[in-house]
Amino acid sequence: MTSGVANVRANFYHGSLIDPPAGWLFNQKGGLLIFFECYKKSLSNNLKVYTHLFYSNELGEPAQLKNSRLHSIDCACETWNELISGGWQIVTGKFQ
Repeated sequence: MTSGVANVRANFYHGSLIDPPAGWLFNQKGGLLIFFECYKKSLSNNLKVYTHLFYSNELGEPAQLKNSRLHSIDCACETWNELISGGWQIVTGKFQ
């Protein structure tokens, strides 16, 4: 069930000139996946990031959407860092 999952730490820092967090994180214990994606209509000086939380199936793939939220880049970076610190893993494979 861990195929496609990297055991990598990628921290995003508040106020830095970096790209917003993007991609999938997986929590094997909770059976959840979260997808971070940049909101394409946000202004460059006020970036927003969508998170989409999914229940995962037995293969660790997204099965059912639980919720979606729109965050400021600061909030998205904080959420990403908290999840990584809490044991969530970065998913390196892409889902269809």
